[in-house]
Amino acid sequence: MRVRSVAYDCDVLVVGGGIVGLSTAYAITRAAPGTRVTVLEKEAGPARHQTGRNSGVIHSGIYYRPGSLKARYAVRGAAEMVKFCAEYDIDHAVTGKLIVATEREELPRLHALVQRGRENGIPVRELGAAQIAEYEPEVRGLAAIHVGTTGICDFVGVARRLGEASGAEIRYGAEVVAVDRRASLGVAVRTASGEVVRGRVLVNCAGLYCDEVARLTGDAPGMRIVPFRGEYYSLARGSLVRGLVYPVPDPAFPFLGVHLTRGVDGGVHIGPNAVPALAREGYGWSVVRPRELASTLAWPGAWAIARRHWRYGAGELRRSLSKAAFTAAVRRMLPAVTSDDLVPAGAGVRAQAVLRDGTLVDDFLIREGVRAVHVLNAPSPAATASLPIGREVARRALSALAEA
Repeated sequence: MRVRSVAYDCDVLVVGGGIVGLSTAYAITRAAPGTRVTVLEKEAGPARHQTGRNSGVIHSGIYYRPGSLKARYAVRGAAEMVKFCAEYDIDHAVTGKLIVATEREELPRLHALVQRGRENGIPVRELGAAQIAEYEPEVRGLAAIHVGTTGICDFVGVARRLGEASGAEIRYGAEVVAVDRRASLGVAVRTASGEVVRGRVLVNCAGLYCDEVARLTGDAPGMRIVPFRGEYYSLARGSLVRGLVYPVPDPAFPFLGVHLTRGVDGGVHIGPNAVPALAREGYGWSVVRPRELASTLAWPGAWAIARRHWRYGAGELRRSLSKAAFTAAVRRMLPAVTSDDLVPAGAGVRAQAVLRDGTLVDDFLIREGVRAVHVLNAPSPAATASLPIGREVARRALSALAEA
């Protein structure tokens, strides 16, 4: 029998140049030196979407279900991220943060967070109303917890350094439009420019488009990315906030609520809310992509979310369309703030995986196919957890490579 000879451009072909894709490339070349890795990124540079449009927070891991990938990887990843930033001289700081209860009904949820933090091995200090001022003189609440291991960093700088240190070939402006995967041969990817790149194994870290790349590969992802836009303001009177201040989150949602973050640039950012985006890169209400919107509306899970959580969604929409409503939400924790203090800033879009029945996937989701590994849910705290996520994806990719 005649065996076809294939000229491979690389061993592992990574789709997506965000922090998870670049961490995976870094982990592969660390674990198996000599492995040829190519990263295809459709933008002109790294980390242009979820990685570069978030709060820049190194999360402690306090929110996540004990034993989940999010909990394990965030706790481990936070320590590793601080170490990585220090080693490569990337802007960062371990600031700690406050989670503040402003209503009585939030107190049981705050106590539950204390218990969850302790189960996850995170040191937590419980504060009464008077003690909040020790950390944040302008913040008011009934009670709070201080989480000392939370920090901030420049995740775009981290992603860029991961790419450089990986030794991978990174091709920017390379949007994947077709994938030909054959079990006996490998994968051939065609980009929008007509270029064809061949690899033995494909790793899908395409973020907002990960489900589409999975389908291009021939794998059924069993979920759909439903994009949620998070809108931010900058705080004109930055002196009102010293560090990081969060509300008590609603456990029914993977969103953490509008919070206050003093970033590595010294500025204070307020947000994000969570509203449906009308495109996968819908960073404003004016950005509408009919094909992508139709894809979201055709997914039964999107309608199930709307029916189940319409009250929550209505509140988020109101805060999106009304600056006064957004300001009122902030004033619950920071009563000194006024509408004039809020200056519009850039928005981000969260790539949230949703199952057919409307379940919001609440953990990282990594699935495998023939000669392929797909990262299908990696929103926050994926940037914090990117180093351990990258190692896990690399492990699976190298295993697939060994079997190829």
